[in-house]
Amino acid sequence: MNPTYTGAQKAIHWAVFVLVISLYGLTYLEDLFPRGDPGRALVWWFHISFGMLLFALVVIRVGLRLTVGTPGLPREMSGLERWAARVAHLLLYALLVTIPVLGILLTWYRGDALSFFGLFTIPAPFAPNSGTARSIRELHSLCANLILILAGLHAAAALWHHFIRKDDVLKRMLPTRS
Repeated sequence: MNPTYTGAQKAIHWAVFVLVISLYGLTYLEDLFPRGDPGRALVWWFHISFGMLLFALVVIRVGLRLTVGTPGLPREMSGLERWAARVAHLLLYALLVTIPVLGILLTWYRGDALSFFGLFTIPAPFAPNSGTARSIRELHSLCANLILILAGLHAAAALWHHFIRKDDVLKRMLPTRS
């Protein structure tokens, strides 16, 4: 068991945080443009590209978690606190996988191809279906809202550990100074 997260784990953690917030912000930026406006299409293109990047980083992060491991939880934590931490992390990872998968399906059911910053394109493997796209969009939005709530609780717990408990839970994920 490592006493702290690796540099790669820390970097991916904070990159995922920035991407989740940015992707959420892009949904509001998209609404500033009327349907059919090239600006709206550009925002959507960025949203898809950054969403695919998020998915790739989450896959790498899960791989690192499985191969490198994670630091143990403080001994002072009760069984209930340990259980809550594990459930919260499991839910965060589940949402971090589910949201991009739903976004991919939404894109395809809208009849659009996936483009990753113009570097490559993956065409839709099935015909567009606006009813299915609408349902997936609602689920995608619900999951996006849930991850913001859960991430907020996650951050609050880390700050509680740092300022109230005064343990190293937060410090383990902060960049280290050389």
